[in-house]
Amino acid sequence: MTQPPDQPPSGGYGAPPNQPPQPPSGGFGPPVPPTPGYGYPQQQPGPYGGQPGPYGQQPQTPYGGYGYPPPPPPQFTPAPPPGKGPFKGKPALLIAAAVAGLLVVGGTVWAVTSGGDDKKPVAQQSDSPTPSTAATDDPANPGDGSGDGAQGSEDLNEGRKSGEAKVLWYKEAPDAPGSGADAPGMWITDKAAVKAAYKELVAYDVADGKPTWATITFPQKICAVTPQKSADDKIVVAYESGVSDNAKCNQLQQIDLNTGAKGWSGTVPDGALFDSAISVGLSITGKTLMVGRSESGIAYDLDSGKKLYEKKKYGSACFPSAFAGGTKLIVVSSCGASTSNEHDEVQELDPATGKAKWTKSIPKGWSVSHAFSVDPVVLYLTDSDDKHWNISTLKDDGTVRSQVDSKAAFAPGCGLSILDQDLQGCESVAVDASTLYLPTEATTGANQIVAIDLATGKEKWRVKSPVDESMVPIRVEGGKLLAYVGAGYDSGGQVVTVPTTGSSHPTTKLLQMPAGTAQIESSFYSRDIDYVDGRFYISSTRLNGNDDTKEKLMLAYGN
Repeated sequence: MTQPPDQPPSGGYGAPPNQPPQPPSGGFGPPVPPTPGYGYPQQQPGPYGGQPGPYGQQPQTPYGGYGYPPPPPPQFTPAPPPGKGPFKGKPALLIAAAVAGLLVVGGTVWAVTSGGDDKKPVAQQSDSPTPSTAATDDPANPGDGSGDGAQGSEDLNEGRKSGEAKVLWYKEAPDAPGSGADAPGMWITDKAAVKAAYKELVAYDVADGKPTWATITFPQKICAVTPQKSADDKIVVAYESGVSDNAKCNQLQQIDLNTGAKGWSGTVPDGALFDSAISVGLSITGKTLMVGRSESGIAYDLDSGKKLYEKKKYGSACFPSAFAGGTKLIVVSSCGASTSNEHDEVQELDPATGKAKWTKSIPKGWSVSHAFSVDPVVLYLTDSDDKHWNISTLKDDGTVRSQVDSKAAFAPGCGLSILDQDLQGCESVAVDASTLYLPTEATTGANQIVAIDLATGKEKWRVKSPVDESMVPIRVEGGKLLAYVGAGYDSGGQVVTVPTTGSSHPTTKLLQMPAGTAQIESSFYSRDIDYVDGRFYISSTRLNGNDDTKEKLMLAYGN
């Protein structure tokens, strides 16, 4: 976290010299109708220089082997004995930093470029959506991501067996540049399944895959989206200001997921020196949109685009570096960079005012890498060498509730991010009020999902995948854990439930994907998944730009 001398800090990790306060800038106006292993880590003491943790050398167990299978998502791998955790008297575990291919794993990996001319915020009228194809029943090009899902020479349901779900529709991705492109976000409403891909936002009817509304084509590539949607199905998309090396991720557009209608739009201004919008993070909490710059955040009213407040430097040179939204708004700040007191701090903010409800200081040498959950707050931390990890749950006042104490090798499916923090980029994690659900790693065969008591940090129970493929949690619904079992070479995946209470935790199958599309289903390497109203959706989050073959974008199953 220490910046090189005489160089500006990057992302949210550095702290620039004190800057004069910036004048407040206006919000965005409403529209005017119509117009993110290298082997095993070495044993090291914890952050307080204590002895290694309570476990001896961890044996290889059936709960997760060494290494990881190709094509690899980022994994936590087994490690030598742990050191102490960042909070006194609590254990932490060791991991190897298992790094997979940068462009094909996890979520979005942001490209950070050089600066550029500052731009003041501009309230502007939104144009009507730019259609790349009409929302018709018979598109001219069913392979461009806008097809109706029911036409084509290949019948994906041919040979479907009794008890297997059917393919509702399948979509190919739009053309992407040879360097690849991001396809972030997937939002499911009662009417539409919406997906971002390169410069486009596409929407398909959840039942038959026909276009719900005309494809929106943005002037430049999409660089950030809100992972959440609002209660009334609104999102915000950020796209780049141009194609040059100094282009910024500062153009915002609000979208109604059900109609495709554009709401307000505007330009995110840069902040003080080194505080840029070259890359941004977006999140929604209630009616507040938070836009995270490299060293601050700007909050806007989601409905109108009106600026609400800025979250800037505070305390002993604490600079906000990443935000996480949802039912609560959490910010992680980098404090005292390049000093003896360098550390991270976590705060819960009032989304309407930006006022901190509590502040938790993270011990020196430890950094907050991900937020598994914001309600309750469950944080994944790493030490300065990325060789030790710790999962901590905080109480409503920000004090430590528990820390995970487990010998398992977890595989939470976190995106790989280099210069910015994607706090909510871990896809294979589920949390409810009392329990954290994490999948174990498995090089071959079945893995397990481990239920961890948030009150104690101890394991409550484990459930093994029903087949020799990995199983990952999706979320908890109606007192049951919803999980996805991956497809094999010649067997389709499954959606299953697991009771979260009681003495027995068997899997119950809700949906069996057909064997006929197993190879398509299993080849979504960088993926997003969801199960809504009896339908299972799987989509790509990264396009490789291969011109030789059509790339997959999205696949939907149902009964």
